[in-house]
Amino acid sequence: MNKITILIHCKDRRNIIATITNFIAEKGGNIVYIDQHVDREQNIFFMRLESEFIVDGFSTDIFKEAFETHLATKFEMKWRIYSTAIKPKMALFVSKYDHCLYDLLGRYNSGELNLEIPFIISNHNDLKPIADSFNIPFYHIPVTKDTKVEAENKQLELLEKHQINFIVLARYMQIISEKLIKKYPNKIINIHHSFLPAFVGAKPYHSAYKRGVKIIGATSHYVTEELDAGPIIDQGVARVSHTHSIEDLIAKGRDLEKIVLANAVKLHTNRKVMVFNNKTVIFS
Repeated sequence: MNKITILIHCKDRRNIIATITNFIAEKGGNIVYIDQHVDREQNIFFMRLESEFIVDGFSTDIFKEAFETHLATKFEMKWRIYSTAIKPKMALFVSKYDHCLYDLLGRYNSGELNLEIPFIISNHNDLKPIADSFNIPFYHIPVTKDTKVEAENKQLELLEKHQINFIVLARYMQIISEKLIKKYPNKIINIHHSFLPAFVGAKPYHSAYKRGVKIIGATSHYVTEELDAGPIIDQGVARVSHTHSIEDLIAKGRDLEKIVLANAVKLHTNRKVMVFNNKTVIFS
């Protein structure tokens, strides 16, 4: 059995859903999931669809060609088709914080994440024992002001060699360059230790503590050239009070970071995120 996921967005038009579902039925497909959304302000139609094909000789490439010819061109669609049999390859970038790395590797090891992790890259050697304990190759690529370009070239070489589909910054404390962002548009996921856009910067929990906040949060987003301003995938919050110390806020924040980042990775891996005009549509 072949199962595919289709993501579509285009200008909203009458009968578009019926046309798509009839086309799939004609090709021998059985739709097992369908969800759609219309942005009324911009008149944009979004759809996510999963379909199973039990017909003999089904070819994803042939289906793509027919979809392009009979549907995509007619409706001027932006679309992608993914085979669920192919697991996306994720590269992990880390520095010295280990909580997000431990969490993702634990979920990966238990089979919760439907992906492959060919390697981990770090600008420090501190987390290599963790990678070794999970039998995942670890590459130490130091980054300084003078070696940043060289380091990035080494990163790109590894990413291309292993045919990486997307990157996760699991508290990687370096700014990603324009070159890498353009190579992986909306495919670099970051976890920010703050409920963006408030309290950005290196010490958001200290700023939050000084303001006497009642809620703290974490934000996972795609990386863009504008720092911490990319499309938001997931966010989480926790209530706090005057009785909590800065250490309490940091501990609660780290718990949030792990959950929010893992959710973002699962949403991205399961093809449930669509980006449009620096915003995301998240399908259930």
